Formats: sequence, structure tokens, C-alpha cells
Amino acid sequence: MEPRNQTSAFEFILLGLSETPEQETLLFALFLCMYVVMAMGNLSIILAISSDSHLHTPMYFFLANLSLVDFGLATNTVPKMLVNIQIRSKSISYACCLTQMYFFHFFGIVDSVLIAVMAYDRFVAICHPLHYTTIMSPRLCGLLAGSPWVFSYFISLTHILLMARLVFCGNNELPHYFCDLTPLLRLSCTDTSVNKIFVLIVAGLVIATPFICILASYAHIIVAIMKVPSAGGRKKAFSTCSSHLSVVALLYGTTIGVYLCPSSVRTAVKEKASAVMYTTVTPMLNPFIYSLRNRDLKGALRKLVNRKITSSS
Repeated sequence: MEPRNQTSAFEFILLGLSETPEQETLLFALFLCMYVVMAMGNLSIILAISSDSHLHTPMYFFLANLSLVDFGLATNTVPKMLVNIQIRSKSISYACCLTQMYFFHFFGIVDSVLIAVMAYDRFVAICHPLHYTTIMSPRLCGLLAGSPWVFSYFISLTHILLMARLVFCGNNELPHYFCDLTPLLRLSCTDTSVNKIFVLIVAGLVIATPFICILASYAHIIVAIMKVPSAGGRKKAFSTCSSHLSVVALLYGTTIGVYLCPSSVRTAVKEKASAVMYTTVTPMLNPFIYSLRNRDLKGALRKLVNRKITSSS
């Protein structure tokens, strides 16, 4: 294959998670089930929050945004993989590859920043409860929820524009199940130093900075909770943060596995395993994490199900 600029006719080969037909059949069934559970869970949370006026609060507004992001993140990668397995084709056009990479970074960045916003919301609720409604005004909530989407749009677009500079030649096989930045950079036969520097800058902006903000928020939260005189009050305050802390652990654990591990210990298998956790498992688990220990949300979901049953009968 002669070196050439990428065009819409240029194709990459997604090697996927396995090359064994028997394993691919099992993977198809497994990922189809996970995707259906993920879609039902996140869309149910969005519908429950939007239909119950008692949940029209900043915390649930941010949670609805997070569910939308999780749905988009999984939908960007899993259906394409399922189609490839079903039709026994591993090819993806250059244009589709860049589109998939754009939305992967777009939803991923929004996800990371939104988790930090939710930590700030918990900080205000616990450390400044008397001023919570004043501080978390509808205008501020709209700004905090909308800014990550705008910020992510420009960062993701910059990634794509930098990728458009590169030339690919020779091997066009991606050892992955979707188009991700790191495997694509390895296939380029031109200088990728600018792309790698931008990746480091973005990692600092959308991974390190939100994580530091989350740590700072919870440091203040812990100090405030320890000042609560009763054990019951401390337990109740901690319970309002436990779900968010679980999501933080899942998100940043898998993000570090995908992007911040040293290249010396990073392998294609580890990258794919971390990506599966990040793009499929975490979005599937988040609705359960938030709903199982939240009486208000469980009640809203129960009302939603009963309303559907009543209307269908």
C-alpha cells in the first residue's frame, strides 16, 4: 500500500476482541445483553427524572445528563462491534473511524467533567446546606451542565483536525474493537509528536484537573461530616456521597488504565479490557449504583413502570 493522505475510501481493519468464531458468538450475545441493560437503565433514569417533579433538583439534573452521556458513550462503540460480528466484516472507512473517535472523546470528556460537577454539587449540599438553593440556582446548574458539552466539542474537534494531518501507510489493522486515538497514532507513518503533546495537555485538563477538584471537594465534605455530632447524621451524609464515589472509582480506574498507564506495561489486551470497562461496563453499572441506594429514584422508577403497565393494559 502506497503512502497516501486519508480519504473516505481508506479503510481500517478492526481486529476486535477475538478472532475465533466461537468466541465471537459468545461476545455477541454478551455485549448485546450488556448494551440492552445499559440502554434500558440509563433511559429509564432519564425518563424517571424528567417525569417526576420531586426529582427536578440539581443533583438529579446532573444525573440525567450523566445517563445521557453514558448512553451515548456505549452507543458509539458497541452497536458497530455487534454489526461487524454479525456480518463477519471487520472493516471501517476512514470517515466512519474518525467520526467514531470524535464521539468517543466527546462523550468521554463530558463524562469526566460532569463527574467533577456532581462532586461540587455534593460539596455545596453538605458544606453549605442553608445556602444550597441560592448557590445552585437554575442558571448556575445550566452553566455547569452545559459547559462540559461545549468544552468537549472543541477539544474533540481539535483531536480530529490533528488526526487529519497524518498519513497512514502499510499496515491498516487496528488491534481494537473501535477506533481509538492511541492505536491509530501507532499506525501513522508520519510524525505524531504534536498529537501526543495534545493528548498530554487534554489528559491534564479533562482527567487530572477534574480528579483534583473531586479530591478537594471530598476533603471539605469529610471535614464537614466529621463535625456532625450524631452518628446517624454522619451516616446519612456519607450515604448521599457513596453512589458518586463508586462512579468516580469506576470512571477514573478505567480511564487511568486506558490512557495514563506507562507504555512499558500497556498491551493490546489490557487496552481492550480497560476500554470495555470504560465504554460498556461502567455505563451499564451506573444506573444500578445510583438507583439501588436512592429511595427517591427507586420510587420514581416504580411509578414510571406502573404508569407504563397501566397505559398498556
